[in-house]
Amino acid sequence: MGSKNKLKRFMENETFVNVFQPTREEVVGDLFPLRGKWNTEFFKNDNPLVLELGCGKGEYSVGLAERYPNKNFVGIDIKGARFWRGAKTAVETGLNNVAFIRTQIELINHVFAENEVDEIWITFPDPQIKYKRTKHRMTNSEFLQLYKKILKKDGVVNLKTDSEFMHGYTLGLLHGEGHEVLYANHNVYVNEGSPEEVTAFQTFYEKQYLQVNKAITYIRFKIKD
Repeated sequence: MGSKNKLKRFMENETFVNVFQPTREEVVGDLFPLRGKWNTEFFKNDNPLVLELGCGKGEYSVGLAERYPNKNFVGIDIKGARFWRGAKTAVETGLNNVAFIRTQIELINHVFAENEVDEIWITFPDPQIKYKRTKHRMTNSEFLQLYKKILKKDGVVNLKTDSEFMHGYTLGLLHGEGHEVLYANHNVYVNEGSPEEVTAFQTFYEKQYLQVNKAITYIRFKIKD
């Protein structure tokens, strides 16, 4: 994507009522005004709050929002030019139960308060296969504890990935640390029993994976106290 196109998207994001692009200083300084107030101040209801971490183009956030109008969704990504597409689609279709915020995943506890979030989705993250990249894997111990801070007591995390490595790594870590695995599937489009929201729609890249018969895996789990 050319720099002019990116700049255009960044500028258009500024006009969307469903997009928030705080500075790092605002986030780290706990100056983001919606922290703890997403439902009361933005969505203006008490529906469950669901996050998609590393939302990319926002396809999954928008897809879930369309399918579950009685839930609120927030897509999070550091690259605003990516989620521009999802934000624009939501604006154009009048989808009021989805928003997007440009920030780092590591800072989400500054954007959401303790016990504010009901559910987290991690969709097709970079598996960070090299050992030295372990700290960047979005299901490592440090990230899980970060998610725990903002999740409600019965909050759940969903991992959907095309990486058998990421699937296996996460399952091993969850079992090793005593977290509760609610459901696991090595190939959601072949094996029966996959939850509806896992197979109801596909992202652009997921469709490409499926065209070459790449298995899509899924885990749903709770983080222990």
